[in-house]
Amino acid sequence: MKKIAVINDLSGFGKCSLTAAIPVLSVMGVQPCPLPTAVLSAQTGYPSYYLEDFTDKMEEFRLEWEKLEAEFDGIYTGFVASEAQIEHIFRFIETFRRKGTFLLVDPIMGDDGNQYDMFTEGLLQKMKKLTFMADVITPNLTEFCLLADGDYETVSRLSFQLQVQTLRQMAEGILQNGPDTVVVTGIHFTDQEGDKIGNLILTEHDARMIAFPYIGQSFSGTGDLFASVLAGGMARGDSIEDLCRLAGEFTWKAMEDSVKSGAKNIGGTEFERHLGMLLPERIG
Repeated sequence: MKKIAVINDLSGFGKCSLTAAIPVLSVMGVQPCPLPTAVLSAQTGYPSYYLEDFTDKMEEFRLEWEKLEAEFDGIYTGFVASEAQIEHIFRFIETFRRKGTFLLVDPIMGDDGNQYDMFTEGLLQKMKKLTFMADVITPNLTEFCLLADGDYETVSRLSFQLQVQTLRQMAEGILQNGPDTVVVTGIHFTDQEGDKIGNLILTEHDARMIAFPYIGQSFSGTGDLFASVLAGGMARGDSIEDLCRLAGEFTWKAMEDSVKSGAKNIGGTEFERHLGMLLPERIG
C-alpha cells in the first residue's frame, strides 16, 4: 500500500487538518502516516480551545521513523505554527525524501487578505524555501500573493480574465524555482454563468481554471480536503487536472450539503457522505 507522511495539526473539532486528511487518504487507498505539529481541542477559529504544541516532538517522530527505516511515496505538509517547525520539516524531508517521493506543500499562512496570528516575515521566508522544494503547492489567493510578493487587494479586484493573466505572470518566479505545479485554490469570480469558485492550475506552459457554482459561504477545512485529495491521487498516479476536478467536485458537494443542513461554518463540512467519490475504482 502507498504511504504518505502527513505533517499537520490534529484538531478535535473543526474537521480540518489531520481529521480531514486521514479519512480522505484512507478511502483513496493510501495509508496516511500522521506527524502532528500540534494537538488542539478545536481548530483556532473557535472562541476557546486548548493547544498542545508538538514542535519538540516532531524530531522524536523523525528519529523513530528513521529507526524503522520507513519509506514514503509522498510527503504532505499543512499547518505549521512557527519557523522552528519548518526547520523540523526540512530535516524530515532530508531524511525521507527519495527518488519517486513527491512533496505536496499546502502553505497555510492566511485567507481573505488577512494573515494568521502565527505569521511572521521569517516564517514567510522559510515557507518560500519549503515551497521551492515541492512538486505541487496549493496556496489560496492570499497565500499565493504572499509567496509571489503580490498585492492581494489589487489582484482580488481584477476582472476574471485579467486576474488569471496576472496570476500566471506572478507564478513564473515560483515555478522557475522548484514546483512543477501551483494550484491557487478558492478563487471567487463572476462570469456569464454567474458566481463561481475555482481552482487555477498553473504550470510553466499552461493555466487552467476548474470552477463550480459559488455556494456563498466558507467552511473550516475545505482547503485541507482539497489538498488531501490531490495528495492521495498523486500517490496513485492520477493526473493533477483530473485530481483538481475531483477535489473541487468533492469539496463543492460537501459544502452544498452543509449549507442545506444549516451546518455551522466553523464546524467544517459534511464531507463524510461523499467519500465514496474518491474510491480508486471510481476513477477512470
